[in-house]
Amino acid sequence: MEISPVCTEGISSNGFTQTKSDRGSRRSKIPRDVELDIESLYKSIPQLTKVFRIIDKIGEGTFSSVYLGEAQMRDGKREMFALKHLIPTSHPTRIAAELQCLTLAGGRENVIGVTYCFRKEDHVVIVMPYMEHQPIVEIIGSLSFEEVRLYIYHLLKALRHIHQFGIIHRDIKPNNFLYNRSSRKYALVDFGLAQGTADTQIELLKDLTGLRKVPRPVFGERNLNSCAPAPSTTKQCAIKTEQVKSMRTEDPATRRLSAASRGPLPVRTQSSSSSQKPPRTVQQGLTCNCRLTDRVCNICMSRKQQVAPRAGTPGFRAPEVLTKCPNQGTAIDVWSAGVILLSLLSGRYPFFKASDDLIALTQIMTIRGSRETIQAAKAFGKAVVCSRELPRQDLRTLCETLRGRRPSPDDDVTPLPDANTAVSPRLKIQDDTPTHRPPERTLKQHKDAETPPKQHIQTGSKETVHKQSSQTDLEVEEKERGWDRVPDETYDLLDRLLDLNPATRITAAQALQHPLFKDL
Repeated sequence: MEISPVCTEGISSNGFTQTKSDRGSRRSKIPRDVELDIESLYKSIPQLTKVFRIIDKIGEGTFSSVYLGEAQMRDGKREMFALKHLIPTSHPTRIAAELQCLTLAGGRENVIGVTYCFRKEDHVVIVMPYMEHQPIVEIIGSLSFEEVRLYIYHLLKALRHIHQFGIIHRDIKPNNFLYNRSSRKYALVDFGLAQGTADTQIELLKDLTGLRKVPRPVFGERNLNSCAPAPSTTKQCAIKTEQVKSMRTEDPATRRLSAASRGPLPVRTQSSSSSQKPPRTVQQGLTCNCRLTDRVCNICMSRKQQVAPRAGTPGFRAPEVLTKCPNQGTAIDVWSAGVILLSLLSGRYPFFKASDDLIALTQIMTIRGSRETIQAAKAFGKAVVCSRELPRQDLRTLCETLRGRRPSPDDDVTPLPDANTAVSPRLKIQDDTPTHRPPERTLKQHKDAETPPKQHIQTGSKETVHKQSSQTDLEVEEKERGWDRVPDETYDLLDRLLDLNPATRITAAQALQHPLFKDL
C-alpha cells in the first residue's frame, strides 16, 4: 500500500488541508481543545502534514490518544486511518513490543494490523487501518442474542490467534474489541499492556520482564496492591500475603505474641541524604498468630510488598490478578471475555464496577460464591478468609432477572444480587505456599462497596397500567431479538469462561469448539 503526499495547496499553519467546503464546517464541528491537540501533534511530528489530514480525535486513554486521519492513496482514492499517538513517557521497549505484536499477529483473525509508524525524538505515532464501529455501551440494549453469540465467537477467535503467539493482551474489554454492526466486522486493538508467556514468539515481550517491577497506575483507581493504609477496625476487608513455611513448623504456643510485647518493629538505617523513607523490616524469627483470622498484626504490616502484574481495566481483572498471583497466563484474557459475555447476556455494562481490588473480588464472590472462591484460590497458592458464606448464583437466573428490568439513565450498573453481600463479608487473602515471595503489608478497605439501585415503586391506576404496557412492549422486543430462546449451552460456556481457577478455565481454542458454536 502506497500513500502519496497530501496536496499542500491551501494547507494552513496547523496542517489542515483547507478547501472551501470544509474550511468552515470542519472547524465548527471540532472542539477547540481537540483542535489544539491536533496542532500540537503536527508540531511534534511534522512528517504527518505531508501524508495525513487529521480530522478529529476519536479516543483518549491513559497512555495514548487516537486520531482519525485521511490520506490520499497512489491510485487517487482517499482512505481513513487511525493514528495512535503514544505519550512521550512510554518506555521504548514497550513501544517496540506493541509494534511487534501488531506486525506479527495483526492483520488477520480479527486482530488489527499496523500500516505505518512515524517517530520524531520521543514522539511516536502508530498508523492502523480505521474501522467504523459502534460502542457497546450505546447498543447493548438493542443487541440480539445472535449478535452477542457472534461477537463472543469472533472475540475468542482473536484470542486464540494471539495466544498461539504467546501474547497475553491483559486489557480485553468491549472498548478494545471493536464491532461494526452493519458490516459484521470485528477488530482487537490496543496491545499497549501486552505481556508474553514463557514461550512467547514475540521477542521484545521477553524484554519487558524488568519493566514490570513498578506497575503503571490507573487514573482514578486506588491500587491497594502497592500502598498500605493505616490499620483501622472500621474497615471491612483486608488483603494480606505471608510466608507460612515457618508457621507450619512452629509450635502454636510460640506464635502467640501479645500486642503489648510486640513493641515497635526494627527498621533499616539509611544515610541522612536519602529522601526516601526507610522501609520497615521484620526481625528474623518473628512469627505471628493472625493467620486465617480477620485480624492483622504489626508483623504482617511490616512485611515486604509482593510484586505481581495487575495491568488491566477494573471490572475485567481475573481473580488471580486481584489476589496477586505471580504466575499469570493467557487465562486472564479468557476471564475478561467471560465478563464481557456476562455483561451482554444481562444487558448491564459495565457489570462489575469497583474502586479497588478488594471490592472487585467481593463482587465476584457474590456471583460465583465464597466457598468456590476459597477453593480456587487455594489451588493457586492463596488462602482466602471470608467472615460469611456467600452462595453461588445461577447464571441464567441472574442474567434473565437483570435483563427483565428496563434500564434507566440513573441506574447503577453494578448488579449485586444482595445489597448486603458486598458490605458484610470481611476478606483476608494470604499466600498459602512456601514458594511464594515474602508477604506484603495488609491492606484494608472502607465500607464503600457498590449496591444495586433502588427501584421506584409507582402507585395509582394510571401508573400501573403504563408500567404493565411498557413491560409488555419490552417482552415483545426481547422475543424479536431472540432473548426468549437463549440455549443452555450459552450459560454453560459462560460458567466455563468464568472458572475461578485459571488452571481449569477453558482456553480460547477449546471455547471455539463449544456446542454453542457448532454451526459456525
